[in-house]
Amino acid sequence: MQTFDAVIVGAGAAGLFCAGRAGQLGLKTLLIDHHPRVAEKIRISGGGRCNFTNLDVGPQHFLGDNPDFCRSALARFTPQDFLALVHGRGIGFHEKHKGQLFCDRSAQDIIDLLVSLCQQGQVQRWQPCRVGSVKHEAGVYRLQTDEGEVQTPQLVVATGGLSIPKIGASDWGYCLARQFGLRIVPTRPALVPLTFDIWTALTELAGVSLPVRVRTEVSDRAARRRAPVFDEDLLFTHKGLSGPAALQISSYWREGHTLEIDLAPGFRSEPELRQHLLNLKATSRRQVVKEIASLLPARLAEVWAGADTGLNKPICDVPDRALSELSVQLKRWRIKPDGTEGYRKAEVTAGGVDTRDLSSQTLQSKQPGLYFIGEVVDITGWLGGYNFQWAWASAHACAGALAS
Repeated sequence: MQTFDAVIVGAGAAGLFCAGRAGQLGLKTLLIDHHPRVAEKIRISGGGRCNFTNLDVGPQHFLGDNPDFCRSALARFTPQDFLALVHGRGIGFHEKHKGQLFCDRSAQDIIDLLVSLCQQGQVQRWQPCRVGSVKHEAGVYRLQTDEGEVQTPQLVVATGGLSIPKIGASDWGYCLARQFGLRIVPTRPALVPLTFDIWTALTELAGVSLPVRVRTEVSDRAARRRAPVFDEDLLFTHKGLSGPAALQISSYWREGHTLEIDLAPGFRSEPELRQHLLNLKATSRRQVVKEIASLLPARLAEVWAGADTGLNKPICDVPDRALSELSVQLKRWRIKPDGTEGYRKAEVTAGGVDTRDLSSQTLQSKQPGLYFIGEVVDITGWLGGYNFQWAWASAHACAGALAS
């Protein structure tokens, strides 16, 4: 039996960073993962360039039963702190819109950074290696693994969620939490494309993208206060809606609820758009579809106007009431998804280990010596680098606690 000061299960973003920090703080550290390749979610993120953080990060960019839980860790390890590591490695990066930072070259640069931190900390890494039973006796955790039995006084779970099973996602972390009496907030796919039962009329729009403003109805007052409105690009697909707008709102959407999409966010209100259409009626003889095409992508304008026989005419011949109804439809398009594309396409998993059973300062659970970090916790970030920053911050807080 081998003994370690800390054993970390899960070699993703949070696990690698925590292991590297713990090793550099002088702990004899073991990192275990059942998947043969390290940090696969980092590798495929951001189109292969890894949106590794965001310049503007706060609790308002996260959801969960208690989003404020992340405040302490985020305050103690900021995006600038991670950028210092990136600069130290000479990794080129660039900012996209809304503070999103991406590698210039490849996500492999971030993986190499994390692996080098583990090497500097003399972290032992067993991969691929499965963990079987875990027992806790007399303040020590005993783990049965493919490489033999190990023991440690401190066990860190960084196994992520259920999203993207083809790269090794599993429910191991949730099962272990339940084993030790911790509560689990029900999980669901998040940052995931939305699907619709009846989509035949819109399948011809697959590939069309446009900027929109999107919100979802919510069932209770507390959720209504937290539910944001997103200004992002929407992408039509063969199955439904994707793109940043759909992914963002998917984290807040619940089955049976309706989305409200503003297809003309350039107009501040529905009356402003209505007046614009009425002004066009007074000055233009072009077909309605041609005028709508100045507001929407041409293919979408054609489908929208073609679905209403009353609009297949010059705009000057359309009744005022029809133009008023059109302005409402464009500013408040209401549509009800029937589901999502599931964990197979979800970028993250919402829900997880209940923060009521964890310390926001250390990420230690109410079970002494047992820690949970990263995506396995009921803290889920928006699209745009927030989930990686939570991984770095929670791992940093945990590593400091392990060494204290």
